[in-house]
Amino acid sequence: MYRREMMMGAATLALTACGGTTSRQLGPDGLPLPTVYRIQPGQEAEIQFRMLDSVNALRSAQGRQPVELNAQLNAAAATHARDMSVQNRPWLFGSDGSSPLDRARRVGFAGRLLGENISESFENEVQTLGAWMEQENTRTVILDPDAREMGFAWFQEPAGKLWWVLNMGSDPAVRQPIPSAAF
Repeated sequence: MYRREMMMGAATLALTACGGTTSRQLGPDGLPLPTVYRIQPGQEAEIQFRMLDSVNALRSAQGRQPVELNAQLNAAAATHARDMSVQNRPWLFGSDGSSPLDRARRVGFAGRLLGENISESFENEVQTLGAWMEQENTRTVILDPDAREMGFAWFQEPAGKLWWVLNMGSDPAVRQPIPSAAF
């Protein structure tokens, strides 16, 4: 009988430990403080394809054609994400004065660059996409009906801050002048 009570007590203790709540720090407003989203080495493809799937789901809901990841646009996005971190500010121009169009051309992108979205945050890629969809100018880039190619990359600082960059481009067969108002 004693053995059975010990086993029941151990099982209860184990279940209690599993169901326990973790205490999160609260901010001055009483809401939980955000936690840092850490990207581990080797997660690059997983994150890029999760973003691609999310973007294509949003595009499909609006009757738009899907986009594909483009290696050149990924490279342009990665370069700019790191550069924004170095500059410590989210903006469309590189530390060398380059524009999104300049960066796309440098990496050999043959299509028309339609737009670039940027973000500085501690949020994951899906939360960042959600924030972009709430703003008309960044939503327009994501849902551009001419988009067929997408580049997506980030740079994460040691403290966890993320610099996200998403580029949208046309089919490489389409080579039209790019209006500066698109950026």
